[in-house]
Amino acid sequence: MPDSQPQPPPPPSPAPGPADPSSLLLCGARLTDGRTVDVRLSGGRIEAVGTAGSLATGGTRSGGARLDLGGYLLLPAPAEPHSHADTALSADLEGPVSHEPRDVQRRATEAALLQLGHGATAVRAHVRVGDVQGLSALEAVLQARRALRGLAELTTAAMPRVLTGVAGADGLAMLRDAVKMGASVVGGRPDLDPDPTGYVEAVLEVASEHGCPVDLHTDAGDPARLARLAAMAGGLRSGVTLSPCGDLGRLPSEVASRIADQLAAAGVAVVCLPQGGCGGVDRRGAAPVRLLRAAGVRVAAGSGALRDVSNPVGRGDPLEAAFLLASRNGLSPEEAYDAVSGSARAVLGLPEVRVEAGFPAELLAVRGDRLAGALSLGYSRVVVHQGRVVARTSAVREYCSSATSVELGLPRQGRGEVS
Repeated sequence: MPDSQPQPPPPPSPAPGPADPSSLLLCGARLTDGRTVDVRLSGGRIEAVGTAGSLATGGTRSGGARLDLGGYLLLPAPAEPHSHADTALSADLEGPVSHEPRDVQRRATEAALLQLGHGATAVRAHVRVGDVQGLSALEAVLQARRALRGLAELTTAAMPRVLTGVAGADGLAMLRDAVKMGASVVGGRPDLDPDPTGYVEAVLEVASEHGCPVDLHTDAGDPARLARLAAMAGGLRSGVTLSPCGDLGRLPSEVASRIADQLAAAGVAVVCLPQGGCGGVDRRGAAPVRLLRAAGVRVAAGSGALRDVSNPVGRGDPLEAAFLLASRNGLSPEEAYDAVSGSARAVLGLPEVRVEAGFPAELLAVRGDRLAGALSLGYSRVVVHQGRVVARTSAVREYCSSATSVELGLPRQGRGEVS
């Protein structure tokens, strides 16, 4: 007979449909500093944090719910700063990717829910505008955004192909229309335009007109072009982000260091894609994360392609991105997790989250008691958005009975009990 081990059973779900959905008590969660605490959520924010049992003595508020998080590590929720909702989940489709609005909306919605299940309560989706699809893909993703309201925060970055010369006139007009439709970020890939500097100038002009941040795809392999971009970007108050900057790691170290200093001085952030490339870039190099961080550049990490032609096995999992930053790039678990949480939220213009009173109730509970272990084996997860549980993943691993485990005195579990 198989024995279930070593995962304890998942915590019970809070009662569905509480009378006061803004009140939720998280009990017995472990923090990264080693404390075990209770956390009370109300009105979409963290109302109180106290030692385990201290907030439950008087019971929860009328109609409030209670969730036992014993055995879970409680963290600020991740955010996803770089996804491609219009092409997500298309790798297994036969023939060319459909850009029919209904198909795009379905894929974008499913992709956002998959990312939410991993813990990302906020997602920035890069959506192509112009060419064959015009503005229809953007409209479909905006529809998905409206359908997801209350579950996850989905924002869009419009990505035109060409913005300069005669061919770019239509793209520039469409970019302005995209912002009027609801795209909150001006994006694109200047490397594909015959005049990359002119492309950046056009994007910055539109962003300045509408007060939008800028998020550009680039391989970052041309030092002179990057220097010009940093000089132009420094005056945009709403912020500029570059990703994935894979070729920057191939430049001579002194050149890369000089560019990093220029980006830091201009306040330009970099989003790396440790899980692989995306539809906006052709290569799969890795950005020099430690060099950029040492120069003072804000570095966040995104997932990139989610099972499309660029990465047919993409997971869209922020914890995997953090795991790769720690295992391949030499970051500590805390630095790696910040890249997908605190720094990712900052890149998206979202308020900071800490597990402290007064901060937004955007939280992720992961089975485990240490951050390193959570990044390695964080399968069971509970996701909190705006103060309520919006997603749960429970993993149970089973092994057959083994005389070796008895002989060595290894811990064994039956279903629902720990010995």
